[in-house]
Amino acid sequence: MAPGAPALLLLLLLLLLPPRTAGCPAACRCYSATVECGALRLRVVPLGIPPGTQTLFLQDNNIARLEPGALAPLAALRRLYLHNNSLRALEAGAFRAQPRLLELALTSNRLRALRSGAFAGLAQLRVLYLAGNQLARLLDFTFLHLPRLQELHLQENSIELLEDQALAGLSSLALLDLSRNQLGTISREALQPLASLQVLRLTENPWRCDCALHWLGAWIKEGGQRLLTSRDRKIMCAEPPRLALQSLLDVSHSSLICIPPSVHVQPLELTANLGEDLRVACQASGYPQPLVTWRKVPQPREGRPQAQAQLEGGAPGLGGHSASDTGSGMLFLSNITLAHAGKYECEASNAGGAARVPFRLLVNASRQQPQQPAQPPPPAARPAGREPRPEAGSMAFRALGLATQTAIAAAIALLALTALLLVAMICRRRRRRKKARGPPGEGALFVNDYSDGPCTFAQLEELRDERGHEMFVINRSKPLFAEGPAEAPADCGPAEGAGPGLRVPPPVAYEIHC
Repeated sequence: MAPGAPALLLLLLLLLLPPRTAGCPAACRCYSATVECGALRLRVVPLGIPPGTQTLFLQDNNIARLEPGALAPLAALRRLYLHNNSLRALEAGAFRAQPRLLELALTSNRLRALRSGAFAGLAQLRVLYLAGNQLARLLDFTFLHLPRLQELHLQENSIELLEDQALAGLSSLALLDLSRNQLGTISREALQPLASLQVLRLTENPWRCDCALHWLGAWIKEGGQRLLTSRDRKIMCAEPPRLALQSLLDVSHSSLICIPPSVHVQPLELTANLGEDLRVACQASGYPQPLVTWRKVPQPREGRPQAQAQLEGGAPGLGGHSASDTGSGMLFLSNITLAHAGKYECEASNAGGAARVPFRLLVNASRQQPQQPAQPPPPAARPAGREPRPEAGSMAFRALGLATQTAIAAAIALLALTALLLVAMICRRRRRRKKARGPPGEGALFVNDYSDGPCTFAQLEELRDERGHEMFVINRSKPLFAEGPAEAPADCGPAEGAGPGLRVPPPVAYEIHC
């Protein structure tokens, strides 16, 4: 091998390797003004990215938050790709250090809301990808700092509310994609700032075809068709049920109706005590479902500050700030003071109109604080071993002494035992009677044949057979009379109603015939 061959081979290997800046982060690839750090399971923006980087790939990682200052050294950045990460929120001014940024990809993250000022400083941004997130509402002036934005991709979110000024400032926007969201309606005012719009996508939303969409159907038919492809013109109704699955363009204007709201507050006047909490319900009905707002009517004579109140659910209200809740607005006042007293108003509004109901709150100033229950006096000291005496006239069992309570309980137990014994004796006697058997012959009455001479009641014995049949028999072993020798002839026989062992006073005798 020639003496200079190893050096030549090493030079060739260095030429074949991709150019790498000395400050390139570990595991990333850096060449020219581009840095690739995708699919590296990164949790934060890596350190050491060259300051002159113009294109930065951070896609397919696990970045959940842009740390303050993480992008500060990258003032020359033109394109930033953060799609398929785990971003949950964007801090205000997160991209303020990137004034030259032209394209920002935030697709398929976990963004639930966009804070005001999140895109501050991006005056040169042209394309913004926000598709595939979890956005539910676009509030007023969200994109105010993007005057040169041309494409805004918001498809495949959960957007159900687009406020009237949400798109304010987007005078250069040419493409707006709102397809595959949860929009039920959209106002004319929301699209008014889009003077340069050329492509509008609204398909695959659950549109509520009522009077609020009159303008959209008319706008599309008059000139908006140029913004919609043949596929994008299929704006299908989801509500009301009678218009479901029909195209908005095929529904007549007379079928797009609204029902003005009606409001009910009960009671219309209420008195509350200081320090109490109060809830007042405002029920509203109509179609579409009205938006309910509580407010306190200002009183110029009052110099004290407005009381703070809120609707149930935590929305701030009153005191110059109205609060709203769809369907049922619950006014919640906590720790009532004199400043809460006055006139309130519940307003319900929808596309069909508005309705208001007044409510007056009176505050009882006589009770500055809730009264505490009177404490009972401490019990008087008593000698050891003595029972406490009950209050005079008290019939409560707890007021009796322990010995008295024990005696009463023992007496009740003794009475119960006595009753049980009596029941047992009665049952035993009845069983014995049932077991007693009489002469053979069921239901027969045995009588004397008169050959023995006279008899008296004293010689009659009452017997019952095992079935309870009654009979009378003569027992000759008994004396004819219990006292005295008087005799009287009588025919022997049973007598109805005679009792066993009945003795007749002497010397009277009775003749008994069968």
